Amino acid sequence: MSNTDKLTVNQAELVSEWARVLPTTLQPTDQARVWADEADSNALWVHIMAAGHTGYTIDFKVTYVDDREIKVELTDVQQGTTHIDERGDVVQNLIDDYIRHIHECAQALQKVTHA
Repeated sequence: MSNTDKLTVNQAELVSEWARVLPTTLQPTDQARVWADEADSNALWVHIMAAGHTGYTIDFKVTYVDDREIKVELTDVQQGTTHIDERGDVVQNLIDDYIRHIHECAQALQKVTHA
């Protein structure tokens, strides 16, 4: 990350903005929780609870590469309390969809991160 593209917003504000904006990019019945990565001030965690009866919860680590670009890593998929294989078509489509929503949120927050 070069100095000109460095993320300058503090992590607490970033988490607050993500928690406010992310639900607006998801389906109205999906739920999300966002919290700070205490080991990396340029990262945060996103936990999404899929709507419906599937019981899927999906966790992502979101790291700011610079003040505009993020890297999204899938860290866990569960159905109920059971960790499941995320390679199935249904789950993979859900993951891909949520990654798109996470990128939409990051784009919407560029007015905060790219000041």
